[in-house]
Amino acid sequence: MSFKTMARIALAVMGVWGAGHVLAEVKLLNVSYDVSRELYKEINPAFAEEWKRSKNQVVTINQSHGGSSAQAQAVLAGLEADVVTMNQPPDIDALVSKKLVASDWRTQFPHDAAPYTTITVFLVRKGNPKKLNDWDDLTRPGLQVIVPNPKTSGNGRYTYLAAWGYALEKTGSEQGARDFVKKLFVNVPVLDGGGRGATTTFTQRAIGDVLVTFENEARLIASELGTDQFDVVYPSLSIEAAAPIAIVDSVAKKHGTVEAANAYLNFLYTPTAQDIIAHHHFRPRDPATQKKYASQYPVVKTFSVEERLGGWDAVKKNHFADGALFDQITGAH
Repeated sequence: MSFKTMARIALAVMGVWGAGHVLAEVKLLNVSYDVSRELYKEINPAFAEEWKRSKNQVVTINQSHGGSSAQAQAVLAGLEADVVTMNQPPDIDALVSKKLVASDWRTQFPHDAAPYTTITVFLVRKGNPKKLNDWDDLTRPGLQVIVPNPKTSGNGRYTYLAAWGYALEKTGSEQGARDFVKKLFVNVPVLDGGGRGATTTFTQRAIGDVLVTFENEARLIASELGTDQFDVVYPSLSIEAAAPIAIVDSVAKKHGTVEAANAYLNFLYTPTAQDIIAHHHFRPRDPATQKKYASQYPVVKTFSVEERLGGWDAVKKNHFADGALFDQITGAH
């Protein structure tokens, strides 16, 4: 065989390999919380376009959504997430305890690995017929308040903690907060497993006078189902809910997706993704994007779990462990 013939064969083989390399597909699974599904439906193709442009490679991102804590439990039980995008740090810390996520996950991405935030608001029926303007109104006898289960849903957990923080400031005591939150949860007729289930209960099953949920979910409902059906009410005090992200290291290494997973989560901080985040009514981190959408976000007094409630470890132990305050208040223990 001549040298030229051998060269042509080698080039042909390289061409086939190159074509296969270009067309090779990377697959990621993003296990996320309930009310982020529409956000990632738009984020994912934007990232895929960027990845193909920079790497000349196809990437497919599959989604899994449910109550944030329930999703963390699914990952612990074997659901092979390459990345997790939750709405509360304890759900990622739970994965750290099983060595699925690195213990320094908060330092791996900006803003304590939370590319956006949201706050807790009230969604009421058009015209606010029950005149529900602040947390005190939700404790009135006979009212029906729709809230997802704080034991399975980060959305529900933030609602509980927002009410607790409000009552703590108002009464100045833990007992006052406990009494207040107990009165509020007496008015909760059903505890759905996640935020989207609570939305369905309120909007489609027409149960309840108010849905307490994240700002982005309330805005989404109002825009999709019609501003003629619902109003969004901002209480005098709310809670800041930062949505943390992390790579599930053991799975990403197993799948060979560490580079793509890291790029995917970093993409969430880019101007392109931050604009999508704002479009879906989450509160972006990027200052330029914040300025662009400033009129969309009313200024609300807020607090965080860290600054007012002693941090997530204390909250989880004192409020949400089996037999702790939430179970005592609701009679679930």
